[in-house]
Amino acid sequence: MFEDRSYKRTFYSAPQSVESLVAAFLEPGIIVLCYLAVNAYFGEPILRSSLTLCLLVFALTFPGRNRFADQTISAIIDVLGAWLALLAILALCGYATNSMGYFDDHVLLWWAAITPVLQVFALEIGKHIRRHLNRGTRRGAVIVGAGPLGVKVARALRDSPDKGVDFLGYFDDRQDDRLHTDAAGMLKGTLSELSEFVRQNNVREVYITLPLGSQPRIVQLLEQIQGTTASLFFVPDVFGISIIQGRLQDMNGVPVVGICETPFTGTNELVKRISDVVLASLILLLISPLLLAVALGVKLSSPGPIIFKQRRNGLDGEEIIVYKFRSMRTQDNGAVVRQATKEDPRVTPFGAFIRRTSLDELPQFINVLQGRMSIVGPRPHAVAHNEEYRKLIKAYMVRHKVKPGITGWAQVNGLRGETDTIDKMKARVELDLEYLRNWSLALDLQIIVRTARLMVFDRNAY
Repeated sequence: MFEDRSYKRTFYSAPQSVESLVAAFLEPGIIVLCYLAVNAYFGEPILRSSLTLCLLVFALTFPGRNRFADQTISAIIDVLGAWLALLAILALCGYATNSMGYFDDHVLLWWAAITPVLQVFALEIGKHIRRHLNRGTRRGAVIVGAGPLGVKVARALRDSPDKGVDFLGYFDDRQDDRLHTDAAGMLKGTLSELSEFVRQNNVREVYITLPLGSQPRIVQLLEQIQGTTASLFFVPDVFGISIIQGRLQDMNGVPVVGICETPFTGTNELVKRISDVVLASLILLLISPLLLAVALGVKLSSPGPIIFKQRRNGLDGEEIIVYKFRSMRTQDNGAVVRQATKEDPRVTPFGAFIRRTSLDELPQFINVLQGRMSIVGPRPHAVAHNEEYRKLIKAYMVRHKVKPGITGWAQVNGLRGETDTIDKMKARVELDLEYLRNWSLALDLQIIVRTARLMVFDRNAY
């Protein structure tokens, strides 16, 4: 018996594009090379401390984000935000380890000023090269299926002019009155006419958006188009579900399409855990006097324990214990948990202060070191609330594909504090899922910096 290797020959993970590869190394490369260049300009020797800084910066910024398709203003804002967040983390590390004296002040200041300028300049050069390369390689594309999914694909093609694709029209067997309104006037023919149109118009790409129920038609269509040189793409109708880290994988020769998966696998898991341990350790070291002061304030404000141990759902929905400074006179932790509201009589005066400033969350850095939580991730809700909302909100439990966080994307986007309506909770869950889709270490650093600012200026928590 011979092993059937047809799956391995047919399905494979998409290779990384040259553009993505360049973007991965561009940001960390510019930052490191700029530091070394400024160091050389001021005549400073490359010591072990400088090499350590370069390695740390590269680890924190690799892989760099692909900004070549972004608008110039958006790219500039994103570069500056990520750079300021990185400088804040480096300053925190330098202060905590008392290592700032190893570096020349002039080198650091010029490095901080020049690096974002060079990043933006390199981005603009990259965009110009990208446009130049695509200008001479325009490709015609058609879509099979003039329904909602086909219209989504057409919009995506039109909204990506730098990709070098010209959308030519739709092919569908249905009558005009059954087509999507946005596809009116763009119908080029029926499915039987597609192959001839592809040959005569030198169409380079064909996107098939027919439902899976049309499998016999799809097979017949593929047999016709494979007589041309056009590239074929099948677009599955998965817009009704939340796609988290979707990708094609090979499982011992069997193609498996991942639809909902944690972003923290492989090296991402290692990077996330190392950053959590390093940052949590540094932060606990720096805030230890503040922890003692808050603990004393809780003890003197009302009778009861200093630390409130909450039952929460963690990674994969498993129950964990989360620490907080006690801010209430009562400790609801059972089958029914009432959320804190504005002017809640259960909250002590001192408790109101530490809730408003998020000081009550500080003991959760210990949870991070224990491995129960991350610094950044979806905020954990009470077990009772999870049981309630999992029945009301679509994809609610997907947020538990990662460890819960002390702060999160939802919290820095205005959804901090009480979620007294189902719409507010839906909005929070959607932002949590957006974080899972777009996770990067730079995004984590950005959230940490924005959280620090909100602790001083935000008034939405109570």
